[in-house]
Amino acid sequence: MPDRTDRSRSELLVSMGPQHPSTHGVLRLKARIDGERIVDVDPDVGYLHRCFEKHSEELTYPMVVPYTDRCDYLAGINNELTYALAVEKLLGLEIPPRAQYIRVITSELQRIASHLIAFGTFSMDLGATTAFLYCWRERETIIDLLEEISGARMLFHYVRIGGVRNDVSDDWLRRVRAFIDDFQRDKLPEYHQLITGNRIFVHRTKGIAVLSPEDAIAWGAAGPVLRASKVPFDLRKAEPYNGIERYDFQVPVGETGDVFDRYMIRMIEMDESAKIIRQALDGIEAGEVMATLPRRWKVQGETYVRTEGPKGEVGCYLIADGSDKPYRLRWRAPSFVHLQLIPLISRNHLIADLVAVIGSLDPVFGEVDR
Repeated sequence: MPDRTDRSRSELLVSMGPQHPSTHGVLRLKARIDGERIVDVDPDVGYLHRCFEKHSEELTYPMVVPYTDRCDYLAGINNELTYALAVEKLLGLEIPPRAQYIRVITSELQRIASHLIAFGTFSMDLGATTAFLYCWRERETIIDLLEEISGARMLFHYVRIGGVRNDVSDDWLRRVRAFIDDFQRDKLPEYHQLITGNRIFVHRTKGIAVLSPEDAIAWGAAGPVLRASKVPFDLRKAEPYNGIERYDFQVPVGETGDVFDRYMIRMIEMDESAKIIRQALDGIEAGEVMATLPRRWKVQGETYVRTEGPKGEVGCYLIADGSDKPYRLRWRAPSFVHLQLIPLISRNHLIADLVAVIGSLDPVFGEVDR
């Protein structure tokens, strides 16, 4: 509903949210519009704030892990991995090779699941409801696989400091391979046939909300948003972890940095994640899945560890004072960083394009508000 009118400039201040279906969470956008054109947008966040970083100071190191799941709750394993790597770095732990392979498999499965939600909800925002049903079908297969080894379907608490919670069976690995084969052979081409070549979809996304490489870097963009703007930066290549430097995969980049490119990068990345998983399945070896941990935790030092999450750089800044609890924990959330881009890339576009802009950034508000 309109909040205010400025008759001298013929502008209208419109509130979108805080619970608008296309905001992908609890977000309020205060949009100034002139007719159908966007003059400015002010994102208003904080509706889900739960003091995650402050709570962490009162929890032992292992107890923090489940809280990381609740940041990007569509990519819990990637969050757990970031935190675990930070603590392991301070402890000087060496992770067993089998646990590293399992971490790669599960984190890339989680990346595909997250991108499927991005693809399905974004398509539905623009009117293509069938795509959402298709993506949910494949995501359910991934969630079933992850539930089998973790006991949960959303907040997994699977990656632990020192390794992973449970080993996986040969049959589980076989079913992961079967899913990947089917996904690459049949499902991804089906998505492209349904959405990518659709003339209405292309018209709604091509040339909309262009983000230049210079602006993407200056504003701290990461992940698919950064790579869509022709910047070939991926932390799995730049700062490898879990032995991923041994894997052969490509870092896709966009052509213009518009809404369509941000969509296409995620589609291509799902294929690249499938390639990584297949290589991990070929190379996985027998062995332990947990390192030997000290009986008394005396973590000391300061570190910042970042990983390539589905939405971009997930970072954990950790200060340890020698006790069994973090002295300070600070979380770097890509969705929070990307929201600041909305005013920059939305100006002078139609109010209807704002829905496409939000969907192309793929924000999750558990990690925005924390």
